[in-house]
Amino acid sequence: MIIIPKDIEPKEMYKILIGSVLPRPIAWVSSISKEGIANLAPFSFFTVASTVPPVLCFAPQYAKTEMKDGKEIPVPKDTLANIRETKEFVVNMVSHAVGEKMNETSAPYPHNVSEFEKAKLTAKRALYVKPPLVAESLINMECKLYDIVEIGKGLLGGSLILGEIVCIHLSPDVYKETHVDLEVLDSIGRLSGNFYSTIRDRFELVRPTIEAIQTSTQI
Repeated sequence: MIIIPKDIEPKEMYKILIGSVLPRPIAWVSSISKEGIANLAPFSFFTVASTVPPVLCFAPQYAKTEMKDGKEIPVPKDTLANIRETKEFVVNMVSHAVGEKMNETSAPYPHNVSEFEKAKLTAKRALYVKPPLVAESLINMECKLYDIVEIGKGLLGGSLILGEIVCIHLSPDVYKETHVDLEVLDSIGRLSGNFYSTIRDRFELVRPTIEAIQTSTQI
């Protein structure tokens, strides 16, 4: 079967993408409005963009539109609106133990409601940015806005947000001997529909060297 994206509905394209690109890590992003209201929301269009400088990126999509001056325009999610205003955010990593809490924060609460309060999560003060950390998360990354790339202007269009990491908080339980303990972190990933995955079932593949490949072919 061949799919040409421009020939199908956006929702159908969305379902194909989230059913194909998986598992996806989850950025649990805390931001703050100019009025001082802390927001918290999960995003699975998320990855690392660079090590030097250390940059994370995630892409909130326009999930709804509204009519203005006779035109239908996309409505930015609170996270995007807050980051445009304050230029700061925190990415909190999601472990299995806080999966239910993370899911609670995905509910479409009004702009003047804090998901920290609704999900009964502890807002911990950051060192370099105004948005709070999720104290229950084992890893928190404070970010300053690096850039926003507008990819789509309509429904399900995206805004790629890039943030430079200025401070990382690592729980002593999860950071051992200069590496993150995967067993302790126990991350979850996003699949399609209402499904998630864990990293408990793993296997190892050692990256080959050219010398090793040449040696094996000569045997």
